[in-house]
Amino acid sequence: MKKLAELYHTHRTFIMEVIHFGMVGVINTFMGWVIMAVLYNFIHINYWLSTGISYFVGSVFSYHANAKVTFKVENRDKWLPWRFAVNIIVCYLIAYGTAQPLVRRLLSSQPKVIVDNVAMLFGMCFFVVMNFFGQKLFVFRKNGEAAVRESKDK
Repeated sequence: MKKLAELYHTHRTFIMEVIHFGMVGVINTFMGWVIMAVLYNFIHINYWLSTGISYFVGSVFSYHANAKVTFKVENRDKWLPWRFAVNIIVCYLIAYGTAQPLVRRLLSSQPKVIVDNVAMLFGMCFFVVMNFFGQKLFVFRKNGEAAVRESKDK
């Protein structure tokens, strides 16, 4: 138990970032899935446009929530929104660009609507993992001074 407490203390910041990212992500994912499902299944907008609109709306929410709650960014430089946008676009294209052909191959005997819905779910899961590390390491990265100050606070 003592080792577990030490492990938690050593990695407390990372653990809390993962928890907060998950909380923001649950809200964002629910909102995104509803938008995506309505656009694709009820309004009959195609796969790319449905997922794209969903991710645009979710990204605006995610940018503000993760900057404030998850990564606690106080000084937002002028490049922060651009890094965030690049991260979202790259993660989106990789996740959904991989998901659709992979699921299409795995579920080739299923109707297109089933394949696309499963691909959207798979793409969403793949996106979440890539997006967390992209935001942590690229978007909301701590500069040298902030990282040193944070390690001294422990």
